Amino acid sequence: MTDSRPADERAAELADLAAKVSGCTACRLAETRTNVVFGSGNPDADVIFVGEGPGQQEDEQGLPFVGRSGQLLEQLLGEIGLTRDDVYIGNVVKCRPPKNRDPRPDEIDACKGYLRTQLELIQPKVAVTLGNFASKLLLRTDTGITRLRGNAYEWWGRLLVPTYHPAAALRGSARVLDEMREDFRTIEAIIAGKLTRRPPQPAAEPERPEPDPQQLDLFN
Repeated sequence: MTDSRPADERAAELADLAAKVSGCTACRLAETRTNVVFGSGNPDADVIFVGEGPGQQEDEQGLPFVGRSGQLLEQLLGEIGLTRDDVYIGNVVKCRPPKNRDPRPDEIDACKGYLRTQLELIQPKVAVTLGNFASKLLLRTDTGITRLRGNAYEWWGRLLVPTYHPAAALRGSARVLDEMREDFRTIEAIIAGKLTRRPPQPAAEPERPEPDPQQLDLFN
């Protein structure tokens, strides 16, 4: 999952892919979307953020994490010395699911190649999943975000840091925002090379059924 080409060549390929995806009709979400939300940011970033899918404002503007959630994300980035332009922000699926429902397995399957190629071209040091859905999906676990967060997991040749979706902090308690700040300090430590350990993979909660392997098999 590495690409030895210079950053400018990888960035050009990423831009070409974004243009291609702008007209994607690979799944039913194309029928109801306004815009494809491919992703945005630094094509040579150390950090890639992955959410579940675009919301209404993202669908209207064609950009990921706008509105209040985007503002909070930018605030948290600023606290560790980064800006939105320093990182890359995307989603599991590139089109808004109707009424913001969870993406369905066939929709994820239609989009997974785009996310895989984004990761291969950007080559981030750390992937950050925002929210319960993206965290469980990429880590292939049924463990919830409150138990997953607080750790960095070895994942496809890099570390993955799961944290809450910014919307959860906006509507939740001060504790949620404090824990997000802890997770962002973990991100800062990884970028600085101060955290390189190989943590154990998360175990699924025993009282819940195993995740659907078709839905979670993103990179095979």
